[in-house]
Formats: sequence, C-alpha cells, structure tokens
Amino acid sequence: MERQTFLDFLPTNFRHEKSFFIKNKLTDFEKLSHLSDLDINEIQRTSPLCTLNNLKKIRAIAIFKKEIGISPSEAYLLLHCGIGSIKSLSQSTPYELERKIGRLERSLRVKTKTDITFLILKKWIKRANQI
Repeated sequence: MERQTFLDFLPTNFRHEKSFFIKNKLTDFEKLSHLSDLDINEIQRTSPLCTLNNLKKIRAIAIFKKEIGISPSEAYLLLHCGIGSIKSLSQSTPYELERKIGRLERSLRVKTKTDITFLILKKWIKRANQI
C-alpha cells in the first residue's frame, strides 16, 4: 500500500503546485509551512503554472496542520470560510466558525464530510490563542 503524503489531500486544481513540490522533494508539511513569501515568489517565477493564491493556500494548510494539529481537509475548510491564518482563527469564536461552516455548506448545497463539533472548534481556537 502506498503511503500518502501531505500533498495527496489537495484537490485537483492544485495539480501544478503538487507536481512542482513532488519534483523538488517538498512533500512534508513541516517544510511547506516554513516557505517564506520570497520562496513562494521564486517558485512562481520558475514554475509559471503555479499560482500565487494556491501556493499561499498550501502554506496556510501546512501551518494549520503543524501548529493546530488539524487535518488538511479541515484546514482547507477553514480557508473556504475565510480563516486564513492562526491569528484570524484565534480571533474567532466557536459560534462564528460554526455559522461560517454552515453558511458554506448551504451555499454549496453539500454537507462537509468532516465531523467538526462545537467542542472541536473551541479546541482549535484555544490552541490558536496559545501560539
């Protein structure tokens, strides 16, 4: 059975970024969380198919995984709800996050497959405040 990497959880619209990172052996979320803005700009310059927006999303997902300990799919959900950093997560309330996730599900007419409860949201915010 093939071991999945951090990048395997990303949707197909990240295919150019995934192939760049695999080619350059940057598949560990720890390394991806340490990418600076200069690194991201250099990646985009050398590989023009990689978009700045997607590269920043990958870095944010890696930071959420590293610092808060949440899965990539949960981090991606936070990004879609407008929470793009540890700081913005720490300034949120569980009620606010629950409302944003519900609004996202209703607008997409889809129920997310993650099992995120009020207590989990509270725990994420507590961890974000500790950082």
